[in-house]
Amino acid sequence: MRRTLLPYLWPVLIGVLAAIVLLNAFPQLIGRPAPPPTAPATPGLVQSEDETQPRETQSREAPEVRQAEPLTRQQGRTSYAQAVERAAPAVVNIYSTRVVEREEHPLMSDPFFRQFFGDELPSRQRMLSSLGSGVIVSDDGYVLTNHHVIRGADQIQVALRDGRETLAEVIGTDPESDLAVLRIDLESLPVMELTDTTEVAVGDVSLAIGNPFGVGQTVTMGIISATGRSHLGLNAYEDFIQTDAAINPGNSGGALVNAEGALVGINTAIFSRSGGSQGIGFAIPANLARNILEELVTRGRVIRGWMGIEAQELNQELAASFGLQTPAGVIIAGVVPDGPADRAGLQPGDVLLEVDGQPVLDPRRTMSDLAAMAPGTRLPLTVVRGGERREVTIELGERPTPEPRRPDGE
Repeated sequence: MRRTLLPYLWPVLIGVLAAIVLLNAFPQLIGRPAPPPTAPATPGLVQSEDETQPRETQSREAPEVRQAEPLTRQQGRTSYAQAVERAAPAVVNIYSTRVVEREEHPLMSDPFFRQFFGDELPSRQRMLSSLGSGVIVSDDGYVLTNHHVIRGADQIQVALRDGRETLAEVIGTDPESDLAVLRIDLESLPVMELTDTTEVAVGDVSLAIGNPFGVGQTVTMGIISATGRSHLGLNAYEDFIQTDAAINPGNSGGALVNAEGALVGINTAIFSRSGGSQGIGFAIPANLARNILEELVTRGRVIRGWMGIEAQELNQELAASFGLQTPAGVIIAGVVPDGPADRAGLQPGDVLLEVDGQPVLDPRRTMSDLAAMAPGTRLPLTVVRGGERREVTIELGERPTPEPRRPDGE
């Protein structure tokens, strides 16, 4: 009996297996919906389970975007020759020289060796020279330049664009702003006009005129990159105009002018890792230069208000240690003996919160604001000492003139 049924069993099994395969491949044959097609797997990506579920279609309004006006391709300015012709004659080249003592070889102090030279001993002095630029800003012959250009110079020679040369007299210098005023005695001098730097805007075209590397007067172009730059560690008082016009060694003291040839600032420094221009240059604003010019000419020095303290910025950790919830104010790290702060009773460790009712947030900004006030001005201060607020009145003194640093090479 088993042998008679066996030939019919294999066709039945094969038919059942074929039916199972067809139903899995085509479920719609029995009324079930077909599964959605699956995307090929991408290495590194994992498909979420929600993507296998049918999504409900949502109706949203199209977002509103702002359509820009068509680009205007009008002919731009192709030359700044008029601005250069107006400004360049007032930019001068400055050559400063100084005599320094050369270190004598120890053997030259021995009489035995000195007898071989007799009266023809090698000179112990040598001449050092440096170059820079300056700007004539007055019919009287006053020239603005940088303090570091003429620092320690024994002789200063000024060369004009028209070929004239003369020696210059130092009227005064202000190391803390890195400005100096010279005077030359020549007739029919070209003079550059000064602009109001409160009107200077980021994006304005700027031209740098000077004597880079001693190659002769050179003009470079850029834009005003920023205004009010400080915390650079260049000067005690910083309020720089930043430009990407190329400024190189020898440009110091030269002019940064606008597109109409008016003075915007005195080129002072660059940020560079190579020593050459990398598109980050700094100029002292014309407004500040004008004030320094007037002070040095009329008084011979710059008079600034002074508290007589050393200030330190307050961070979150220091604020918490002083019992303050926010890092507002500055720490008085030191008090000059018998200075205005000392006479007012301020002590190291006090936290200065307000000056004349204005909150103190930046030591440098506060120092600059005080420097603009006249000595003798009385100001109310708010300080914190031992967690308690105190009201103190201080009378500003005159900031002492810093002792000049010895020039390099001495």
